[in-house]
Amino acid sequence: MSARVVITAGASGIGLAMARAFQARGDRVWVTDVDEAALAAVPDGIVAARVDASDDAQMGGFFKEVSALWGGLDVLCANAGIKGPTAAIEDMDLAQWRDCLAVNLDGAMLAAKHATPLMKAQRSGVMTFTSSTAGLYGFPYRAPYAAAKWAVIGLMKTVAMELGPFGIRANAICPGSVNGPRIDRVFEAEAAAKDMTPDAVRAGYAAGTALGLLSDAEDIANMAVFLASEGARMVSGQVMTVDGFTINPDPKV
Repeated sequence: MSARVVITAGASGIGLAMARAFQARGDRVWVTDVDEAALAAVPDGIVAARVDASDDAQMGGFFKEVSALWGGLDVLCANAGIKGPTAAIEDMDLAQWRDCLAVNLDGAMLAAKHATPLMKAQRSGVMTFTSSTAGLYGFPYRAPYAAAKWAVIGLMKTVAMELGPFGIRANAICPGSVNGPRIDRVFEAEAAAKDMTPDAVRAGYAAGTALGLLSDAEDIANMAVFLASEGARMVSGQVMTVDGFTINPDPKV
C-alpha cells in the first residue's frame, strides 16, 4: 500500500529530492512551499500547495485539507528552512534572528502540531525533521540558524517521547553541506564575512569531512525514505547525520 507523504519546503532542493524519492517508490506525495515558481515546476504526480510553514493558520488549514482528501497521513517530512543572516554575533540583527527561527523552528513545530492529530487517529506515522550538522557543532557567523537547528533536535526527541505510545516515530536528519544553489549562497556570504573566495570556502568544507566530499540532495532523500520504511520500524528519537562524517566543523583553508 502506498504511503501518504507531506513534505514542507518540498518544491526545490532537499525537499524536492525527497518528493521524487517517495514518488519513485509509489507513494502519494504532497509538497508545500512559498516559492510559486518552484511550485509551478513540481513534477507531474506530486501535489503542490502554497503554504507558509511559519504561519499557524495556513498550516492548520492545509492539514485539514490533507485529512479531508487523504483521510490520514503516514509520513511527514518537516523540511522548511532558510539560511538566515550571516553575521558576527555582535552584529546580529534581532529581526533577522527572529525570521530565521520562525521558519526553521516554528515551521517544524507547526508541522508536527498539525500532523499529530491525523497520525494519532490511525495510531501510526513517521515524522522526519530536517536539522543540520549546525545543530550538532554550531556554525560560525550563523548563530540563528545553528540555534534553530539545535532546537529542532530537542523538538524531535520530545515528539518521539510523546507520540511513541501512539505508534508514531520521529527522527531528525542532519545534512552537512549539500550541493546546490542554497549552499552556493552560503559560501558566498561566508566568503565575504571571512575575506575569502567562495571556492576556498567550499574546499574548506569538503576538506572538513572524512570523505572529502559534499553531499547531494539525493543522499538526504535516501535517508528520509529509509526512516519511513518498515526497515526502520524500531528507529525513533534518533539523529541521523548524512555529511560524509564531519571531522572539522569549522575548517580553515
